[in-house]
Amino acid sequence: MVRTRFAPSPTGYLHIGGLRTALYAYLLAKKDGGKFILRIEDTDQERYVEGAVEMIIDTLNDTGLVADEGPIVGGDYGPYVQSERKEIYAKYAEELVERGGAYKCFCTKERLDKLRSESEKTGDMFKYDKHCLNLSKEEVQKRIDNGEPYVIRQNIPTTGETSFDDIIFGTIKVDNDTLDDTVLMKSDGMPTYNFANVVDDYLMGITHVVRGTEYLSSSPKYNLLYQGMGWDIPVYIHVPPVMRDATHKLSKRHGDASFDDFIQKGYLKEAIINYIALLGWSPGTNQEIFSLDELIKAFSVKGINKAPAIFDVDKLTWLNAQYIRDLTPEKYNEYADKYYDVALPPGERNYDLLARILQPRTEKFTDIVGQLDFVKELPDYSIDLYTHKKMKTNAEMAKGIIEKAKAVIEELDDFSESCIHDALFDLVKQLELKNGQVLYPIRIALCGKAVTPGGAVEAACLLGKDESVRRLEIAIGMIANA
Repeated sequence: MVRTRFAPSPTGYLHIGGLRTALYAYLLAKKDGGKFILRIEDTDQERYVEGAVEMIIDTLNDTGLVADEGPIVGGDYGPYVQSERKEIYAKYAEELVERGGAYKCFCTKERLDKLRSESEKTGDMFKYDKHCLNLSKEEVQKRIDNGEPYVIRQNIPTTGETSFDDIIFGTIKVDNDTLDDTVLMKSDGMPTYNFANVVDDYLMGITHVVRGTEYLSSSPKYNLLYQGMGWDIPVYIHVPPVMRDATHKLSKRHGDASFDDFIQKGYLKEAIINYIALLGWSPGTNQEIFSLDELIKAFSVKGINKAPAIFDVDKLTWLNAQYIRDLTPEKYNEYADKYYDVALPPGERNYDLLARILQPRTEKFTDIVGQLDFVKELPDYSIDLYTHKKMKTNAEMAKGIIEKAKAVIEELDDFSESCIHDALFDLVKQLELKNGQVLYPIRIALCGKAVTPGGAVEAACLLGKDESVRRLEIAIGMIANA
């Protein structure tokens, strides 16, 4: 059975690159009827952010990437939080030492700093000099008994090469003498990522490891750990980074938007998932809009590009607009309601009208506030707006039309959309003018802006009778006093 994992560090919100890695791991597992595992890698306690684990789990669940095993749902291979597995790592680290794949190092910070300084002076890359490799067991035990702090380092061969196979990048070979004896277990008993991820992937039966290309350079060390313990090596799938532009990666450290940021900006989770699936992956067809189930059926790691993917907010916004268009009016209003709360005054809402005029014009839900900003307060505007060459209108002509429209509206007892429509279109016939010549200046008077969702009828309906009459009076006074 295919078993994949997503193993984020709880250092904040789940960023777009991390979510894409989770998505690919999820799709790979589900395509073959396998299991998707969530594991929290919190060995770096200094960067731990309170509440981050809950945010990560909520995001995965919200997007449909529900883990089959993990910290909340449990499973047969737990605990699924690394800080709760310290004893497990300690056991396997000792075994690796016995096998010769690692050794205990007592070097002080001062000695290591001196080695680094010497490397800097010569321009050489710093590598630990294996100073503690050949300590006898008796010497090691004596120093432990004396309370000396120590770490456990990986014992990298000094000759030969290590190779590994990656589904996307093929076979990669690295000379062993370029690799450092990095720390596997810290002096506080916590493992480093380099050791913990290997132990956990083995014990949790992970068959396919999906992660970013930043781990390509570390993979030879991981393979040496697998070989040192006599374990089977999983299938590697290193996915290229998501880039802000040609030279900068997307990064939450540099303030790039997280999944939650895009949700707050009015994007739909389905659109975000759809878009990030296509960041560096091609289905081999021209299809661009996929449900999660369709992505599962279409996904293949062969469609993943080697090249980094550029995050295009405009493309995401376009895709989001397609998803919004496909919503039912009821569902649209459900998403839009919190934005109505900002844009509209308290009171009953004509949801049918709002969805009808706004849904075709909404690319992201935050657009709603700007489109309805005229409702709460009439914007300051110039009477120059009444002059429109295409509509063949001007301020003087508009004044007469608005006066007649005001009289018509004041006479209405039923201020429903249909009655407003009939009354204003009757006025068009009476004046023997084109629709735009009459309705355009009325809309300017009601909205104070040239671009609005809907026309004069919809604007009047949103504003109500009293406010519509008040704004028409303001317009008549503005033009008369100009």
